[in-house]
Amino acid sequence: MDYPIARRPGFDPPAEFAVMRDESPVCPVSLRHGQEAHLVTRYADVRAVLRDHGRFSSDPSRAGFPQLRPVVDRRAAPGSFLVTDPPEHTRYRRLLTGEFTVRRMNALRPEVERITRERLATLRSGPRPADLVTGFALPVPSDVICLLLGVPVSDQEFFSTRSRAHLDRTLSAEQVQTALDELHGYLEDLIRARRESPRDDLVSRLVREPGLTDEEAVGMTVLLLVGGHETTANSIALSVLALQRDRAQWQALVARPGLVDNAVEELLRYLSPVHQGVVRAVAGEATVGGTVLGAGEGVIASLFAANRDPAAFPEPDRLDLRRNARSHLAFGTGVHQCVGHLLARWEMRVALRALVTDLPTLRLAVPFEEVEFKFDAPIYGLRSLPVTW
Repeated sequence: MDYPIARRPGFDPPAEFAVMRDESPVCPVSLRHGQEAHLVTRYADVRAVLRDHGRFSSDPSRAGFPQLRPVVDRRAAPGSFLVTDPPEHTRYRRLLTGEFTVRRMNALRPEVERITRERLATLRSGPRPADLVTGFALPVPSDVICLLLGVPVSDQEFFSTRSRAHLDRTLSAEQVQTALDELHGYLEDLIRARRESPRDDLVSRLVREPGLTDEEAVGMTVLLLVGGHETTANSIALSVLALQRDRAQWQALVARPGLVDNAVEELLRYLSPVHQGVVRAVAGEATVGGTVLGAGEGVIASLFAANRDPAAFPEPDRLDLRRNARSHLAFGTGVHQCVGHLLARWEMRVALRALVTDLPTLRLAVPFEEVEFKFDAPIYGLRSLPVTW
């Protein structure tokens, strides 16, 4: 079976995932560069793989590391904590832990709310129908990550287009590498500027860390910049569409905005925006789902399939805003759990609460069948979402 598996418009994973969970929970698949790997689809197995960083490596230089990107990663770039193992990963994460604590997120919340209000006011004052993606869902997390990192908001278009190209699986390796090189060059200039003239932002604090090179700071900032707005932007837009597809779901939040916090967890489980999975190389013999894997083999842990596993979430294909879904794996788990998951949750909560409170009559401006999904990236989303009110 070739992987990734083609998807149809809508929120459900490919039907093959359910068959694999039942019949072949560790299924051999063929990848774009001619590699073979094992796709893991059961919740318990995915969780076990992601939490065992001893036998399952995130390092692309390891034999068997599954290559899903157009650009083949032969080794981890300096600072790329997403694709490093402890102790190097531990060193990088320690530099960021204090930036994403509950206390720091609480302090940032007034700014998230201000940005959300301003972007919503701009959307409301503009023409109708409006595109919720470009008018609200993308600008809100982009503004927030700009503020956090110290990136000028005026440069938002530059880094947004480069980060989207970085994640676009339809582009050639050369196009992806060009976009990444341009983004690196921009951040190298920013880091040099912050070394010379520090400010109260994350990049300024990073470059003051002893022993951290500019190259490592660039690698860390790229991950934060790309991951800090793409995933959340797509999650906001997808959440609104899911709620609008069944207007009773939208009306439930309009009537009781206090349900938003719980609804966000269920929406993250149901949507699972990181839909192509998390890759690992087998570093030492391990048994997963009854299958013995040897060192040098590759594993793809499907967060999407795990979050739709009926053994973990009864009636998993039903969106239930009152479900206790906090154990979902949308942000991963273990030492590589998304470092910005608290920020992403805050942004989604604030954005959805503002929409159901201030724009309760929001509705789709086109039939659901005409909404264009974007599946050609590891984080799926919508190309646009025409709405009116």
